[in-house]
Amino acid sequence: MDFTIRAATPEDCKDISRMIIELADYEKMSDQVKISHEVLKQDGFCQNPFYHCLIAEVPEEHKTKDGHVKVGYGLFFYTYSTWKGRCVYLEDLYVMPEFRGKGIGKALMSSVARVGKEQQCARLQLSVLDWNTPSMDFYIAKGAQNLTKSEGWHFLRFDGEALDKLAEEAPKK
Repeated sequence: MDFTIRAATPEDCKDISRMIIELADYEKMSDQVKISHEVLKQDGFCQNPFYHCLIAEVPEEHKTKDGHVKVGYGLFFYTYSTWKGRCVYLEDLYVMPEFRGKGIGKALMSSVARVGKEQQCARLQLSVLDWNTPSMDFYIAKGAQNLTKSEGWHFLRFDGEALDKLAEEAPKK
């Protein structure tokens, strides 16, 4: 199947938002999505963007029954390792179900890796839900290491009230 991978533009934010909701539905967490396409546009296309995104697009003759030609995305941002230096974090990799198994997910992930290498990143990192074995198997088959198993690393998060409380404990300026 023909498809292209390209950098997202501000005009893509409605489709990115649509696919974020589709991914959240798949992950059984749709109630957690609070971001709008306006915020995506503001945060991704400002002077110092908070994220970058690649879009997978198919030709018109392969569009979905709903008329979509943007069928996948890879959203990423840069992080830093005190051991390795620059890193790229793949926040989301999503391909619409009817387009899976056609090389689009692999092309998106490889393209994010290429962007990271061009920026001298030493690592590509991501998280996957423990029950999502199709995705875990996909990443492992491409050479990813499961750090929870091999090194015992766990990802932790502060948000909501816990983040507010932690921030309030900071020394006053």
